[in-house]
Amino acid sequence: MRILLIEDDTVLGAAVRDQIASGGHCVNWVTRLDAAGDAMASAAFDLLLLDLMLPDGRGVRFLKELRARGDVTPVVILTALDQISDRIEGLNAGADDHLVKPFDLAELSARIGSVARRYSGNPNPIINHGALDVDLASRSIHRHGKPVPLTAREWALLEAFLSRPGQLLSKAQLEEKHYAFSSEIESNTIEVHLSRLRKKLGATVIETARSMGYRLGAP
Repeated sequence: MRILLIEDDTVLGAAVRDQIASGGHCVNWVTRLDAAGDAMASAAFDLLLLDLMLPDGRGVRFLKELRARGDVTPVVILTALDQISDRIEGLNAGADDHLVKPFDLAELSARIGSVARRYSGNPNPIINHGALDVDLASRSIHRHGKPVPLTAREWALLEAFLSRPGQLLSKAQLEEKHYAFSSEIESNTIEVHLSRLRKKLGATVIETARSMGYRLGAP
């Protein structure tokens, strides 16, 4: 997934960023709401991690404006405000989950996975696809019962297909999943990583629709 982290505490922000990246996700980190707005105007994100108290405003107001525009991007609130009224306010504003600081980074990863699965229509963290058994919670995959190691970039692509089974994804959509890993993406980057996925998971795991895009192959 591509995740936008909106957090002005530099120590916590760095720890959260590193935790997200270690799980194979792309992450963009900003420290102000105006920067968050600019980021969302220029890229599509799969999930937001939103602090409630930021230098240029309150996260709840930002979230309300987001929902008022019809934006349904999942949002997990990160807050030092531990009153029940604060939690209720965030949930009523449109948040999908919340964590009270200080929190365990492993719990954060679990919450991210849970919210992502709900939105992708896969509440069960285990997906069976032909010879593949994919554990979305632990980000592990087995083929014919044997573990298959994937790089973070390969995971990002496979996750995109698993979240939209049967749907065609354009090359531009897949490139979007890689922008946060590197500022430079060569013209054949997607093809190279798709080729590696096919070698690891089977030649038919990803289908090519010529001049249109790619989709998850039949089980």
